[in-house]
Amino acid sequence: MSQAPELSVIVPVFNEVENISLLWEELDAALGRLGLPAEIVFVDDGSTDGSADAIRALMNHDSRVRLLCFEANAGLTAAFHAGYGAARGRIVVTLDADLQNDPRDLPPLLAALEDADAAVGWRRARHDPWLKRVSSRVGNAVRNRLTGDEVRDSACSLRAMRRECLGAIPPYAGMHRFVPTLLRTAGYRVVEVPVHHRPRRFGRSKFGIKNRALRALIDLLAVRWMMRRALRYQVREVVRPVQEKTLSPAAGRMSGGGA
Repeated sequence: MSQAPELSVIVPVFNEVENISLLWEELDAALGRLGLPAEIVFVDDGSTDGSADAIRALMNHDSRVRLLCFEANAGLTAAFHAGYGAARGRIVVTLDADLQNDPRDLPPLLAALEDADAAVGWRRARHDPWLKRVSSRVGNAVRNRLTGDEVRDSACSLRAMRRECLGAIPPYAGMHRFVPTLLRTAGYRVVEVPVHHRPRRFGRSKFGIKNRALRALIDLLAVRWMMRRALRYQVREVVRPVQEKTLSPAAGRMSGGGA
């Protein structure tokens, strides 16, 4: 692409081969309605099911599609971080590849940026197994209690943010769960936007209580430490007074000319 896009869409992928073409059809339609120059950055997180090959097939038909491939699985935060580094758009959007996020929610997210720096999705009606819904509700409550923030759905991957927000997200594992709080701590304006959530059709979830509860708690304590240690101050520069130039008596006298 010769011209930098207005919008970068980052899609982490880990063993989602059955969902790639369906997601692309929905993304293509949503981007067509937006009418913005865009790029789609797929980040393959060490998939073993042919997901990267499915994305390469898309690249052959659409120059907007880009692909980053990890040599081995590195996790969701790493995939987002790699996408952030590759994104060229003024606005950066993220969403999952499992079809549970709905690309039709992109317009309201982008519209919310008129009065904010970042718009994060709030899955008001979750279509996950009951245990996952309950654990998510408990997790959000604990996060809010320890951080003092009010976020309904901190871990929703469907987000839109101005490019300058990316520097507020530290490159550490697990930070994808705390993006709204991290951005607010850095002074950015963050709003939550209700978004659709759909049942998973193909593949299986990569996250569960056993493989994320303890890690999430440790990450939360790290974020709380960062919030408490964040630099907060107000400063103003004292400007040196402008001194008026005055003519010295010698310079002010007119020299007489002699004939």
